Amino acid sequence: MSNAFRFVIVGSGNMADTYAKILAELSGLGLAATVSRSGRRPQSVPEHVELVDSLANVQSDYDAVILATPNGMHAAGAIEAAALGKHVLTEKVLDVTREAMDTMIRACRDADVKLGVAFQRRMSPDNQALRALLDNSVLGRVFGADLVVKFYRDQAYYDSSPYRGDRTLDGGGPFIQQAAHNVDVYVWLFGLPQTVVSALGTFCHEIEGEDHGAALLRYDNGMVGTIIASTSCKPGFPARLEVHAEKGTVVLENDEITVWEVEGVTNPSSAGQTKIHSGASSAAVSDTAGHEAIVLDFVEAVREDRDPIVAGEDARRATELILDIYANGI
Repeated sequence: MSNAFRFVIVGSGNMADTYAKILAELSGLGLAATVSRSGRRPQSVPEHVELVDSLANVQSDYDAVILATPNGMHAAGAIEAAALGKHVLTEKVLDVTREAMDTMIRACRDADVKLGVAFQRRMSPDNQALRALLDNSVLGRVFGADLVVKFYRDQAYYDSSPYRGDRTLDGGGPFIQQAAHNVDVYVWLFGLPQTVVSALGTFCHEIEGEDHGAALLRYDNGMVGTIIASTSCKPGFPARLEVHAEKGTVVLENDEITVWEVEGVTNPSSAGQTKIHSGASSAAVSDTAGHEAIVLDFVEAVREDRDPIVAGEDARRATELILDIYANGI
């Protein structure tokens, strides 16, 4: 019998296709089946791979599921997989409500299966280096952290699927969709704020959620942070994070350090680091290195009986901040 770690992909859209390619390329991994409610087979899923309409109907042996469904369907998929004793790797975000997130976390914990989330920007070596410096207070007191995610999507992007930009399945606009990866890194670096105030609007698209907005964050240690998220800024720009501390300033663009002005501290940036898909002007994932790293870590976590690098309870915090941003608009 093969020792390959076998997945079932749930979903049939672009991300399902991306994960099918990843599983075909990485050694020691396999695709047992695809679950598609519509019956559509993702382009990269071979004809010999089982195609069914629910996890309950999968006949092949497998170890874990990858949830590549809309945000608001993640909890249902995780709960179903956990009931079958299967580990769960879900696309971001964990889900779109606190209740759904708590339910899926509890279901996986009670079933003793792993729950990982594809927040692949944490795999950037420069993000990891900055996290280590912050953990050891090397930069001194951080008093400001400003995240700008000014992406662009045309109306055709939102029209391509009826859920895009809605509040039920997408959860909202760019804060919970495009910028969620960057918000996750922000929370991973700085934690959750004490106070959130935001201003959001829908300016350039016909969608239910926001397409541009800004949030002001105040932390209990005094740090002032800002987050801007948009899909209205032509032509789309790489995400940018500016960190200002007692010893100087660090700027990252698309998770790579581009400015290092810190007194007495060597720039830790990694040449030739793992590239993370930008997403500034397109939803198509052209570089899957970050996703590959997440998948490989998840498999190792299962085999070593440890938490994935982005475990469910940890990933929950990004959505929690986004929900606070949505709830505290002016």
